[in-house]
Amino acid sequence: MINERASGVQLHVTSLPDGRLGSSARAFVDWLAAAGQSVWQVLPVSVPDEHGSPYKSPSAFAASPALLEHPDAPVSDAELAQFADRESYWVDSWTAFGGDLADQVRFAREWAELRAYAAERGVRIMGDVPIYVAPDGADTRAWPHLFRNDAVAGCPPDAYAATGQLWGNPLYRWDVMAAEDFRWWVERLRRTFDLFDYVRLDHFRGFAGFWAIPADAETAMSGHWEPGPGRPLFDAARAELGDLPMLAEDLGDIDAPVVELRHELVLPGMAVLQFGFTPWDPHNIHHPARLRHDQVVYTGTHDNDTVVGWWAGLSEDARDMARGLLWERDVRANVDHEPSWAMIELALSMPCQLTMMQAQDVLGLGSEARMNTPGVEGGWSWRMEPGALTGGHADRLRALTRAAGRAR
Repeated sequence: MINERASGVQLHVTSLPDGRLGSSARAFVDWLAAAGQSVWQVLPVSVPDEHGSPYKSPSAFAASPALLEHPDAPVSDAELAQFADRESYWVDSWTAFGGDLADQVRFAREWAELRAYAAERGVRIMGDVPIYVAPDGADTRAWPHLFRNDAVAGCPPDAYAATGQLWGNPLYRWDVMAAEDFRWWVERLRRTFDLFDYVRLDHFRGFAGFWAIPADAETAMSGHWEPGPGRPLFDAARAELGDLPMLAEDLGDIDAPVVELRHELVLPGMAVLQFGFTPWDPHNIHHPARLRHDQVVYTGTHDNDTVVGWWAGLSEDARDMARGLLWERDVRANVDHEPSWAMIELALSMPCQLTMMQAQDVLGLGSEARMNTPGVEGGWSWRMEPGALTGGHADRLRALTRAAGRAR
């Protein structure tokens, strides 16, 4: 996905001081450039659900009008016609659902301006593709034959949720999609790569095998594994779209078929430092000593606590393990006084091709700034204070980035 050593910061558009595109988005790009960062990772820019989650959107294709800087900007008939022609596969599904096509034109306009602004400053934008869509949304109404009604999506117990997660999203009829050469997914990825330079493919393990939960179940515990579409989906996409600069989100219950599929597709995987310090597990794949070039390492993701919050809840044995490793790696930040900066410095030193950190960790914020808690409704509302990221933050991060050989 990225050939050179690089690093970046994850901050969703809704977490900008303005909570939308516009001046604060451009200011953040400027800050990233000053800090020597080359990647800005956002969460899905799709329409969120009633809880604010962009991972259960009523459309896999439409962008959220709530992100617009100028929601009342005029749109010409020519622009509407051009957009409808270019995005003909899905626009009828969105307008039939009640969506406003003019808003999509406005988003395309504003997003293109932001991407151009970022590119001029050496910053590339990484997006996120949720594997599933919302029940009774534009997609299930427009293409009902592609979705199942006997089971819903979720995942078994993992590091995020001890009892598993019942997401409730409709599952795909992969046999029907395969018979149509995965047209829906090809078009979804086409739309995605029109918006982003890189893409994080959410819940990658679901393409190798997915957790199917009976539609009337009350918990995810009653689910079972079923085979996913595997490589043919990606072969179909590459045949039409060319290279797919994607990151496979391979967290959770990962088995050999998931690893094999990722290797076959030559996609980088993910590692999360917060998962790496488990004295009781000598084979922990997230331990810093086991990280590899073909991974993207995160201090934490939007589903994790902030590093400060994580450190506060860590056992003393795990803290001692982290202290010892940080000392061995000559990390200068004192983890007991600045846990987030110690982990940022450690992450930047890893062999992984790309290091990503949360803006909350650069700011050294605690659990009050957590974006999401998996399996718990709500969240998604954290917003950065105006001026929170300073020149001092940028200088410090740039120095660490340069020392790690990742500066632009």
